[in-house]
Amino acid sequence: MDTWVWIVIGVVVAFVVLGVMGSAGGRRRSRSLKDRFGREYDRTVDKAGSRREAEQELRQRERRHEALELRPLSQGARERFLQQWQATQGRFVDDPTGAVSEADELVQRVMRDRGYPVDDFEQRAADISVEHPDLVEKYRTADGIARASERGEASTEDLRHSVRHYRALFVELLEVDDEAADASASDRQVEDVRAHDNVERLR
Repeated sequence: MDTWVWIVIGVVVAFVVLGVMGSAGGRRRSRSLKDRFGREYDRTVDKAGSRREAEQELRQRERRHEALELRPLSQGARERFLQQWQATQGRFVDDPTGAVSEADELVQRVMRDRGYPVDDFEQRAADISVEHPDLVEKYRTADGIARASERGEASTEDLRHSVRHYRALFVELLEVDDEAADASASDRQVEDVRAHDNVERLR
């Protein structure tokens, strides 16, 4: 065969190989995003209308998250936030609507102190989804209930679920586990009892 025929064949083969490699690379990137974001990946695909647009959005979230200057809280700040959370939970019995509002505010304050921008809810959820993809759906549910509560459209059980969902994210952002949070609450209860006993003895 003529030389030009071999050149054409070589070019075609090269394009085929590049196409196969590109397709394999695309599948790997898709799998990586799906593994990282879990159900948030499927939600974003459904919302975007196409896998390509959804994956572009998720990669933009990753780049934005990498640019954030996130910082851990000090031990003192963690303890103060835990005390405030216990007060919020205690308020639920008498004022569930107010407790949900306080829970929302506490989560935002923790995010702000950690270095997250907090001006827009959708952006907060997007930022949270990168590091806490298993909790962002709960965060959205909690916020939806809080908004419904403002319209008088949430039951007490709905509000209870909202506080639980806020707590899950709150504890994760504080970088403490549930046992540590509960232990901290128990320690404060013991201190309250001791303080009460001291007052009684002084009377």
